[in-house]
Amino acid sequence: MDFNVKKLASDAGVFFTRAVQFTPKKSWARQRRLSWMPTWRTCSLELTCTKNWTEKIYRQTEILLQPNPIDHTGARIEEFFYEKLDKKIPSRITNGELLGQYMQDAANDFGAATPYGSTLMKVGEYQRKLGETEREFMQTSAISFLTPLRNFLEGDWRTISRERRLLENRRLDLDVCKARLKKAKVAEAKASAEHELRVAQTEFDRQAEVTRLLLEGISSTHVNHLRCLHEFVEAQATYYAQCHRLMQELQRELASLSGDTFPNTFTVTPSISAGPSGVAQSAMPAAPHSKAMEADGLKIEEVQAPAAGTRKAKVLYDYDAADATELSLMADELITVYTVPGMDPDWLIGERGNQKGKVPVTYLELLS
Repeated sequence: MDFNVKKLASDAGVFFTRAVQFTPKKSWARQRRLSWMPTWRTCSLELTCTKNWTEKIYRQTEILLQPNPIDHTGARIEEFFYEKLDKKIPSRITNGELLGQYMQDAANDFGAATPYGSTLMKVGEYQRKLGETEREFMQTSAISFLTPLRNFLEGDWRTISRERRLLENRRLDLDVCKARLKKAKVAEAKASAEHELRVAQTEFDRQAEVTRLLLEGISSTHVNHLRCLHEFVEAQATYYAQCHRLMQELQRELASLSGDTFPNTFTVTPSISAGPSGVAQSAMPAAPHSKAMEADGLKIEEVQAPAAGTRKAKVLYDYDAADATELSLMADELITVYTVPGMDPDWLIGERGNQKGKVPVTYLELLS
């Protein structure tokens, strides 16, 4: 066995020198030696801040897109195995789709021709559509938002951290060479120490340049994350708009079904909207049933505003027209309203520019 005492002593000396160099009292001196790069500390702090917040946002977005990571499906375990096998994760049924399937199965048992069965079938159909929409949103967000964040944490951040540690070692090697040069007394020892110092300085400068370029690249990381954030918000807006549209369609479907089974007892609840204070108005009055207007025999295109008796009204809540005779409303807008002989007292004729239609009184605040 070849046992080199000198090498062992040298390695031990380097180890203890490293320990001394890493003590707190030396840290200020090490930072001062980086004064040649004024942006070093700023870039380092920005990098650490970017890493910490990216990690938090990534984890919370994962929770948002998959609120129950440990459930009966074993979703996370399945993802882990597929990731290790480098295979595409198969499309997984969402909770909405599963609920819709249960409702439709129940409708078949109760009888699809019965009032309860037909309603269950219709609601189940739309629940499955909502589940499909949710799955598309989750897939889009995972590709456009989660993947870039994970790539930064697992790629760029690790690379920069490795290069920073390497720069720290190069700086410590440079300190050792400077100390040896100071202690050298013999000319031959001084020449050797100076050569080692030049080599260590070159390696330090090269590593410092690499690290500087990586740190300054954080700004491009922010630009990339900003683009991904816009795409995430766009995906959310599309998802919620599709859900809103589907729920409005379902309400109209249920109104038509219930109108035949339970006449004059079912009303369609308008969508929740923000009031003037910006707070969602959840307790909105139900609009009068549109069938109550059929007895009026009014043709909207033939109705003319009276010479006197028109008033201004402020819309309190959003309202979606149920048919072509009604006028859709937006919260906080001002419209002109009036009534005509023989008209249902729960409704008024509303005008907005060239648009005209029936509007429910309970959605308005009459001004003058």
